[in-house]
Amino acid sequence: MKQAPVLTERDVKRMLQHFTRTAYPARNRCVFMLGSLAGMRIGEIAALKIADVLTPEGAVRNEIQLTAAQTKGSEARTVLLNMQLQGELEIYLRTLPAAHKNTTQALPLITSKTGKEFSANGLCQLMLKLYDGAGLDRATSHSTRRTFITTLAHKGVNVRVLAALAGHKSISTTQKYIELNDNVLRAAVEII
Repeated sequence: MKQAPVLTERDVKRMLQHFTRTAYPARNRCVFMLGSLAGMRIGEIAALKIADVLTPEGAVRNEIQLTAAQTKGSEARTVLLNMQLQGELEIYLRTLPAAHKNTTQALPLITSKTGKEFSANGLCQLMLKLYDGAGLDRATSHSTRRTFITTLAHKGVNVRVLAALAGHKSISTTQKYIELNDNVLRAAVEII
């Protein structure tokens, strides 16, 4: 099975520019950033509720506690949110109607144009359409997750740390996500 391509910096810039020309730019950017800055699976993103990202006081959390029902492996896990992603979430949340800011309600974070919660497949189809619109027709909803893991690996993050961040039980699964290329290999031998 062929893996989703890893996005280049140029691809990411292209996507971010494309989102500005879409009907729901803030939502589309938020979905993309949750994948590329936190390594979340598309199904996990689709399952997010507003209360998952906001404290009862209305502040953006620095981590998301996913329940077993929200994850692929049916095991609860914690997703860490860096400062950039927290800022992205703050911007996105400002675009939502006031009723959505009530963190006591289990309202979906990401909604369709009709205001309904996305299914994992529906959000996957949206991402394919967005990639296609940006001219990245080979990319898939899994590209952001692979990009997240590969980028951190290339920056020297230990594979055990990567596995924990990705929610993988086995480092061998995580290793399959990491894309190698000539530049990475050449940089590695230059360390000596």
